[in-house]
Amino acid sequence: MELSINETAVQVTAPDDTPLLWVLRDHLGMTGTKFGCGMALCGACTVHVDGQPIRACVTPASAVAGKKITTIEGVGATPVGKAVQTAWLALNVPQCGYCQSGQIMSATALLEGHPAPSDADIDAAMAGNICRCGTYSRIRAAIKRAASELGEKR
Repeated sequence: MELSINETAVQVTAPDDTPLLWVLRDHLGMTGTKFGCGMALCGACTVHVDGQPIRACVTPASAVAGKKITTIEGVGATPVGKAVQTAWLALNVPQCGYCQSGQIMSATALLEGHPAPSDADIDAAMAGNICRCGTYSRIRAAIKRAASELGEKR
């Protein structure tokens, strides 16, 4: 099957029901997207498909053929993704860092659709992204910082 990942067309030979997560990690060597729970409950495997955050651990690769897939490796090429990554670094958001690629992907999708999110918007968009280290207050601060910086550029 042909997949469009981070603006690049790639050919993948895998069974149709292979989760996108394993196509990314095992077939393409893109290890930024993490395996957490395997049941779409933790958010570590979040990627964008046509701009929407999805859980790659339960999404068959065949279901996203012909769609635009963005991973943590490519999200920084967008202005919003770059702003989110910059804010994450500036505020030292990660502790262990394991969940952070999924957190960044969800935060970027939020800011793409809501350039000035309220606390309730942030809570709703980030629900289901679990951080075992509990860096939620830093995540919220980074989202607000990225929104502010993006707002100044608009």
